[in-house]
Amino acid sequence: MKTRVAAVLLLALCVGALARASAQKAAAGDSTGWDRAAAAKYLDDRMSAWFTNATKLQTGEGKTACVSCHTPLPYALARPALRRAMRVSPLTPEETRLLDETTRRVDTYGTHQLLYEMNDAKKSESRGSEAMLNAVILASADAAGRRREPSDATRKAVARLWETQRPDGAWDWLNFRLEPYETVDAVYHGATLAALAVGMVPGLSTGSGAATPAGVGRLRAYLRDNFAAQSLYNRTFALLASAGFSDLLTAAQRDALAAEFGRLQQADGGWALEKMGPWRWSKTDPPFKPQGTLDESLLAQSDGFATGLIAYSLMRAGLPAKHPAVSGGVRWLKAHQQEIRVDEQTWTAWRAHSLNVDREHGGPSGEAWRRLFMSDAASAFAVLALIEAESK
Repeated sequence: MKTRVAAVLLLALCVGALARASAQKAAAGDSTGWDRAAAAKYLDDRMSAWFTNATKLQTGEGKTACVSCHTPLPYALARPALRRAMRVSPLTPEETRLLDETTRRVDTYGTHQLLYEMNDAKKSESRGSEAMLNAVILASADAAGRRREPSDATRKAVARLWETQRPDGAWDWLNFRLEPYETVDAVYHGATLAALAVGMVPGLSTGSGAATPAGVGRLRAYLRDNFAAQSLYNRTFALLASAGFSDLLTAAQRDALAAEFGRLQQADGGWALEKMGPWRWSKTDPPFKPQGTLDESLLAQSDGFATGLIAYSLMRAGLPAKHPAVSGGVRWLKAHQQEIRVDEQTWTAWRAHSLNVDREHGGPSGEAWRRLFMSDAASAFAVLALIEAESK
């Protein structure tokens, strides 16, 4: 009898342990074909590294880390979605710090140290670029918290948008001849980020709330009038912004983009950032070449940034997860969450690579921290695409 009781107890313990392990795997994302916990660790670790290594700017009585399109901005978009998918309510320490520092920046407009102050042009570019980035970070937090009204910080950030907007509807944007974020062509990209932010503020892009600022109309006109001349990369961000910004793209433009994505989709189901050009590194005449050398064979491969961005944008624009282009991209993302080892640190995430210099083969440009900049964006948009697909 004692033996049978012991056996039953042992069996119960084993069943319980298996159930707990199954629950833990489900929370981590194993049941969905990707590891959520590993993705969360990568994003948090990289955001923490950004706070440690990024340029510090005098902000009020203290200092804050600068912001960028490849690490803090995608983190602000993806991390809340990943928390919800993992059924975690409290903000991560990195989210909390990013919101705190961004709020401090908008509270000190006019007195804080700019991103770059070497000349008047860079000062103006810094004001415009940061106005858009801050607005996205804060509006995204409001949306994630399902706020019905924007926070005070978001109101200040949006007000700053209109203060720094140019008469043509765009903003001055940082230009260091670096694709895709800091080039003359990225002025349009910056405007799509402004539209992304405005689209997350309740009623702002539609005029259903308080009186719509004239800047909304100027922004819409700029994006629509200049859409056809843009690279596929810029048009993809316009597609993403159109999900929340009313009357930005026509149905015909969305359909044409989906068809173009289908033609460029690679045999493995993914897309390559290098093929979302053309890229010209702010040059006015050919040949258009980057400042550094590139590994062309590496850039020709599908990568996590292009694949995540395109799949996510298509779904946000209304395509179902079962659409052939979307489902192929999602399959690629699930198959390419891979182990990344840089120096003594190992993560599981998605890769993408620089369009400006070969960072993968050592040298001063291959510094460990900078080597993963594009992978930060890749991992964030991969997370957004996979979570969006699960919601369809």
